[in-house]
Amino acid sequence: MAISRAFLPEFDQEMASTRKTLERIPEEQLDWKAHEKSFTLRQIGSHLVNLLNWAVLGLEQDAFDMAPPDGEPVKTPQAESVAGMLQDFDANVVLARKAIEEADDSTYHESWALKSGGNTLFSVPKVVVIRSFVLNHIIHHRGQLTVYLRLLDIPLPAIYGPSADESNF
Repeated sequence: MAISRAFLPEFDQEMASTRKTLERIPEEQLDWKAHEKSFTLRQIGSHLVNLLNWAVLGLEQDAFDMAPPDGEPVKTPQAESVAGMLQDFDANVVLARKAIEEADDSTYHESWALKSGGNTLFSVPKVVVIRSFVLNHIIHHRGQLTVYLRLLDIPLPAIYGPSADESNF
């Protein structure tokens, strides 16, 4: 089985669960955060939306510099609203899914480097970019978002099974 075909069912499931979680963010509390050191709801939602870009960057480029020596450091665009967040998420899911689907196995085995200021921080196979930087990273921050929602007493969606708030799995 091709690597892309192995990733796509999991990708689709995780993106559906992530969207359901993003939908629960209360518009009037976008700037709320659980702790002074934590992201706001806007920041964590925007981060989830933009993590999908790593699939395209990871598969279509050989390196990415977060702070290029001849340019500005990369900043995560911040959503203005939950509706905007969901619109951007949906668009990014399409682009990421297409990149994952169209990559052949040899592409997944190519090396990809994360850089800062022209210096290589690390290099990994592109398959690791999808597994770690895209899927695992999204799952991690979606988990943080569910904690935020619980603290705000907002019902949580069923993700890997029923939640305490939603049993229709």
